[in-house]
Amino acid sequence: MLIQLAHKEHNITQSMSGKGIYLDNSVMENFFGRLKTEIFIGETFSSVEDFQQKLEEYICYFNNKRVSLKLKGMSPVQFRIHSM
Repeated sequence: MLIQLAHKEHNITQSMSGKGIYLDNSVMENFFGRLKTEIFIGETFSSVEDFQQKLEEYICYFNNKRVSLKLKGMSPVQFRIHSM
């Protein structure tokens, strides 16, 4: 898989708990679940750089534009600012 190749090239160790142990880090589990369903399923990447660009675009979208009912219809950044 391309992501595993990128990890190896950049000396990144992927840390994952066993399958179904979502309580270890439920926030990140939620993020990665949405990431997989919203941009990875059916998507092909021509290079590591292409993958990186699309990932960075998605993170920007997720934090600044994507609204969540759990956050009262706001993006994470809007919710954080509103909560201050």
